[in-house]
Amino acid sequence: MNVQRIPIARPSFLGNEKKYVLDALESGWISSIGPYIDRFEKEFASYHGVRNAIATHNGTIALHLALASAGIGQGDEVIVPDLTFIATSNVVKYCNARPLLVDVDPGNWNISLQSIVEAISPSTKAIIPVHLYGNPARMDEIMKIAREHKLLVIEDCAEAMGARLGGKKTGTFGHVSCFSFFGNKIMTTGEGGMCLTNDDELASKMRILRDHGMNLKKKYWYDQIGFNYRMTNMQAAIGLAQLEQLDSLLASRDAIRSRYKEKLASCESIVFQETGGNRHVNWLTTVRLKGLDFESRDAVMNELSLKGIDSRPVFYPIHFMPFYKDPVYSPGANKNSIAVAREGISLPTYVGLETENIDYIAACLIQTYEKYSV
Repeated sequence: MNVQRIPIARPSFLGNEKKYVLDALESGWISSIGPYIDRFEKEFASYHGVRNAIATHNGTIALHLALASAGIGQGDEVIVPDLTFIATSNVVKYCNARPLLVDVDPGNWNISLQSIVEAISPSTKAIIPVHLYGNPARMDEIMKIAREHKLLVIEDCAEAMGARLGGKKTGTFGHVSCFSFFGNKIMTTGEGGMCLTNDDELASKMRILRDHGMNLKKKYWYDQIGFNYRMTNMQAAIGLAQLEQLDSLLASRDAIRSRYKEKLASCESIVFQETGGNRHVNWLTTVRLKGLDFESRDAVMNELSLKGIDSRPVFYPIHFMPFYKDPVYSPGANKNSIAVAREGISLPTYVGLETENIDYIAACLIQTYEKYSV
């Protein structure tokens, strides 16, 4: 068994990635125009049953592009879960709007419905629910709240490619949904992102802003300030090849999570997210080590590292960051976000992770956790 170093993640290129990239190189279409961009956008939209897909250079850009195209700006508030990757909140500040960091549900770790309702004010314009670690948020209820208060909903699907809620794919509930194809994601383009929407007007705005704000009918004429948020044809070539393999990529990750659950079942205090019977996708196998504080959780991770196992802490609550400490960003105490972050750890998860290595990781985690949970 090879346990010299088990990484947290590793990309998998088992399909047409090399073939398509070489084709893009040989064609000379290597920048932001080319057939693979068109094909990737169309196939991605088709997979989700959505009319419009707008490819971007990364997932953070996708979120910012969605907000900017919707006109979110100075004086507006956007509700964001406190427990998420920091980009979800930062993009709101890029628009000179205010993120409202609300608590999560202690079972599924996603944005709390009650916290959303309590945070809504006359200045609230949007909600960004996150399908954290591939676990679908309660989108039906979130959309109902949004309709009642006339709020925009932008789904952050960065970690949830292929997840389903009641048979419906994540990314098809909100007014816009945003995906990330970073190197550690379920499918990757190295860096890359995508916006999905059925709103044709919003899609047109996103395409214009993505390309510096250039007028669609008059080359090099700009009616507004835009951004250079375009994906390259080479990125899209990789993305198309990855999309072709999505079912097998998801199945491999499902098997990894099932093996972890089996091998960790003997320790009842190691807890997985509650999925509620929804189709969770295993971006990173992530668990709570119940009863630990931040210091002991980090000690567990350090010992795992000494045993050749890479791991990651669950995202720290955003309100812990120095530039979000002002109470103006956090209408509540967000106790659940703190608890999940304090006890949370992500384990190696990637296609090709050997069963014997999963067994080794699980055994080391139980042994180390029991050492620090006494």
